[in-house]
Amino acid sequence: MFDAISLLGSTGSIGRQTLEVAELLKIQVCALGANRNIKLLEEQTRKFRPSVAAVYDDESARDFKARVRDLDVRVVAGMDGLIEAAAVDEAGVVVTAVVGTAGLLPTLAAIETGRRVALANKETLVCAGELVIKRARESGATIIPVDSEHSAIFQCLETQTRNRVNEHSCNAQARDDVKQLILTASGGPFRGKNRSMLQDVTPDMALQHPNWSMGKKVTIDSATMMNKGLEVIEAAHLFSIAPERIKVVVHPESIVHSMVEFIDNSVIAQLAVPDMRLPIQYALTYPRRKPSLAAELDVTQLSALTFEQPDTDAFPCLGLALETSRLRGTACAVMNAANEAAVELFLRGSISFYGIYETILAALDKIANIEDPSIEDIIAADEAAKRFVRGLVASG
Repeated sequence: MFDAISLLGSTGSIGRQTLEVAELLKIQVCALGANRNIKLLEEQTRKFRPSVAAVYDDESARDFKARVRDLDVRVVAGMDGLIEAAAVDEAGVVVTAVVGTAGLLPTLAAIETGRRVALANKETLVCAGELVIKRARESGATIIPVDSEHSAIFQCLETQTRNRVNEHSCNAQARDDVKQLILTASGGPFRGKNRSMLQDVTPDMALQHPNWSMGKKVTIDSATMMNKGLEVIEAAHLFSIAPERIKVVVHPESIVHSMVEFIDNSVIAQLAVPDMRLPIQYALTYPRRKPSLAAELDVTQLSALTFEQPDTDAFPCLGLALETSRLRGTACAVMNAANEAAVELFLRGSISFYGIYETILAALDKIANIEDPSIEDIIAADEAAKRFVRGLVASG
């Protein structure tokens, strides 16, 4: 287990829970990073006393610096600030929990140091998976997933590799004994609803997730099931497996977090109560396990474990993401960015629930795919997709 971490996205849901885990394990927090929630960031800074605090929003950074002028903390701003926090010398692990593509460059900076990266920012791999995994292999960095589904797959695979390698990394070469990965989805707040029932969905309705407490963007992605499509793309890169060999099943109890089917047709699953502090902790303590804050799973109280096929007619974002996952290049970056911008518009009431899907589809049709992109191409595609989506509403 490592003595110190750098935490990017500290004021979000994953960030707050990471700090709970760090406090339990008595891990030092040497750097924090946030966007605009400087009130909470100030509380965190006063409690955990990091040497560096990064604020992405420049105006908020100036305000934050004035707030903590009595503390021995270096305040840095903007993307350069997040990158500096990601590469701070004292950190043995960098937890990247920044929402959206703002996490891409800081995650790459952490990977370049060759350290362990506890990855909670799925957009990094969705947009630039090939580049990210290539750089991790070159630098020797170890990527451990924090998403509950990918952590579950990692744990299932790790049971088979513990005695064969020094330290299993998600960016290892493909496994020849895996038949398929099975990602579970809760089904979100609208499981069982058909398309006609979802025509008048409001943001408040979509934010009522039955099992998980998450940030707004991720919760809307769960409601549209786009999150599961993004997770297929992420898993394909993390575990070096073709998207066609990743299956999505709806599991409303959220007890089985994902499964691995091997070539002999045996299946290994990881079960736990739905609590993100468990995969966060495992990413920090791997390969060891420690007592956690998560409640014990009492299997005698489980009346049923249910598994269903997803409905891609009611949830077309999932089908669109699965189709896009098979494309190389910037297509996934365009889809992700268009979704990010469309979710913002939906939360503001500017587009409908199904308008999210229609907007993403329009962006993919409009913006050309670059098949062998540089990191600059990926960032440009992200920016172009967001401009396009916002322009649709402005012109409409």
